[in-house]
Amino acid sequence: MEQQQILQRLQIADLNDMQRAVLEQYESGKDFVLHSPTGTGKTLAFTLLLGKLLSPDTDTVQAVIVVPTRELALQIEQVVRKALPAHRTVCVYGGNDTKAEKRKLTHPPAVLIGTPGRLMYHFERAHVDYSSIHTLVLDEFDKSLEFGFHGQMVYLVEQLSGLANRILTSATKMTEIPAFTGIRNFVTVDFSDNRAAAPRLFIKKVIAPAQHKLKALFSLLCINGEKKTIVFCNHRDAVDHISDLLDDRGVIHDLFHGGLEQSDRELALLKFRNDSNRILITTDLAARGLDIPHVDVIIHYQLPYTEDAFIHRNGRTARMQATGEVFVILKPEEEYPYLSSDTQSISLEGDYPLPPNSPFATLYLTGGKKDKINKIDIVGFLLNLPDVQKDQIGLIEVKDREAFVAIDRTIAAAVIKLANGQKIKGKKVKVGRT
Repeated sequence: MEQQQILQRLQIADLNDMQRAVLEQYESGKDFVLHSPTGTGKTLAFTLLLGKLLSPDTDTVQAVIVVPTRELALQIEQVVRKALPAHRTVCVYGGNDTKAEKRKLTHPPAVLIGTPGRLMYHFERAHVDYSSIHTLVLDEFDKSLEFGFHGQMVYLVEQLSGLANRILTSATKMTEIPAFTGIRNFVTVDFSDNRAAAPRLFIKKVIAPAQHKLKALFSLLCINGEKKTIVFCNHRDAVDHISDLLDDRGVIHDLFHGGLEQSDRELALLKFRNDSNRILITTDLAARGLDIPHVDVIIHYQLPYTEDAFIHRNGRTARMQATGEVFVILKPEEEYPYLSSDTQSISLEGDYPLPPNSPFATLYLTGGKKDKINKIDIVGFLLNLPDVQKDQIGLIEVKDREAFVAIDRTIAAAVIKLANGQKIKGKKVKVGRT
């Protein structure tokens, strides 16, 4: 019954084959290794295992989840909180306010999620009593190694002398598990080569000389119209350059790379999720571990250097057994060993109409969880405004001190004018565009 309640809270009808295999093959007293492609639901799989391992009667940190990126940490935090609401969860990561994190840790969470460097920061300063931690999850472990977190992970594992359960997940199959993890007697569930779990992609290529690559990209964006599209580049400069082009043409989009403030990156993903923008220009930072559902198209403006990176980029679409389109823009002289020579080539000729505006705009409200304001309060507040209908309100995300609301783009300006300075639960709120 508990599993069914978890699925209901997450609005998931049923487990997939991989998740069922995890529950069936997991053995108490043994460590656990899961290999499965990006987008197949590994987070829910290990969260279900945590549900079996956590005690509701202990006011100590019981499990720590180590992840390579702050975006993945935040995504996992959302899943764990929804799935296991009885267990307090705290997320720590680089770029966040260390003092605010320290305050949250004064009341020990049952589950602590974080990036290696930030977890090490709190461990070293004794902000966390890690002596009670009995379960370690190393999620996207291969990516953590790729990002150079080996030293920090060694330190963290060395501190956790009371571990009884070790869980390691990886999108790619590992021939050898590093000794420092302490994983020796373990069960493996391997879905890395599972055809049913692999994304169903339709890959096409566009040949364009260097001086015409931007035009080819713009044509693809126009052709794809309303489809949710991620454009991958190898460098931040290329992301910024494409963004400038789209700004000049009045095309709504967002950008995402490591040179942006964390708050700007989170907002870009939020707006992409809620249909306030349908084009995201990014580096490989968005290739793994992000909560970006329902992506229709991937465009490689610049191809990555390795097949592994190519696979992970493409894993942003065709998730959970859906289908997706992938477009590769190549210069005539370019060849990549991982790209099949018989990949369908398409030509782009003539001018195409600009992609339509996204249906929603994102507004912010200066009130959140700390003010006891929730989604239901915000919906009621908006529906009390003149001429606002329920179907004009999209996705709402409530943070500690602010909330973000997707609102029909055609009425966004009127809503700001009517709502600004009004009260929700007795608190006067400011409302504006993001």
